[in-house]
Amino acid sequence: QVQLMESGGGLVQPGGSLKLSCAGPHSGYTLGHYAIGWFRQAPGKEREGVSSISGVDGRTYYTDSVKGRFTISRDFAKNMVYLQMNSLKPEDTAVYYCATVEEGPGITIANMVPLHWGQGTQVTVSS
Repeated sequence: QVQLMESGGGLVQPGGSLKLSCAGPHSGYTLGHYAIGWFRQAPGKEREGVSSISGVDGRTYYTDSVKGRFTISRDFAKNMVYLQMNSLKPEDTAVYYCATVEEGPGITIANMVPLHWGQGTQVTVSS
């Protein structure tokens, strides 16, 4: 089973920053071939799509609550996808997952479905 690997989570104060990383399961798995989405799930809440980056043209998408604060990016040379999170708020606290996602007409941040994902990384925003 393909499993991506997330890292970079931790405890940060409100207003702080974290950078999450997403890696493929092995060096032969090229993340650049796929649309990648970041999801999060807080205790007692449903999974939420946060951001995605197209595997076709590199376009990026964000859910409204993180626009202007989060930035998704790729590093093709390192075969990594990142989620830079700035101005973090307590409501950003969740387990964050990266996953390959389908892309195409009708697929949005709100309805994208994770295909292959990892164990997740915990982000806690608290003073």
